[in-house]
Amino acid sequence: MKKYLSRLLPIFLLSMLLSSCGMQSIPTAANQVEADWAEVQNQYKRRSDLIPNLVEIVKGYAKHEEETLTKVIEARANATKVNVNIDQLNADTMKKFQQAQGQLSSALSRLMVSVEKYPDLKANENFRDLQSQLEGTENRITVARNRYIEAIKEFNNLITVPPTSWYNGMFLHLIKKPQFEVENLQEVQNAPKVKF
Repeated sequence: MKKYLSRLLPIFLLSMLLSSCGMQSIPTAANQVEADWAEVQNQYKRRSDLIPNLVEIVKGYAKHEEETLTKVIEARANATKVNVNIDQLNADTMKKFQQAQGQLSSALSRLMVSVEKYPDLKANENFRDLQSQLEGTENRITVARNRYIEAIKEFNNLITVPPTSWYNGMFLHLIKKPQFEVENLQEVQNAPKVKF
């Protein structure tokens, strides 16, 4: 009986170790990261799809704001060029993606400021609807980024914190995924000044 138990004990311990050390949790977390990243890209695409409509409406009212409109169009084109596949996601590709999206956000902000000059445009129902869609999209982008940040945190914890990291070290050899970082942190930290 003792000999039988001494053979079963290592098998039992090994199975317990493998079942609790990331065999399922690490791949599940990786799948969640992929899904959340796809949602981030989906929301950025939604914003990108709305921009041509916004530009066309503003063009009709603000013919002499051509430079601002051109910058929005260029920023949109640059943002759509930077498409990051989850397999290529590293600190450099994340930085390029965030820079392109940041430039687009900045161009949209300048456009909205220039729109303030046109009371007829602000009262236009099409413009108000589109502006509401863009605001909603920006909120969706924030929610999608927050979910992605949380998924990355969970994934990185699983591959770096024992005991699940042991499984990663023995079998998978996955590396930490990069998080979103705030571009132009100094500018963001300073509250904008509103003047009437």
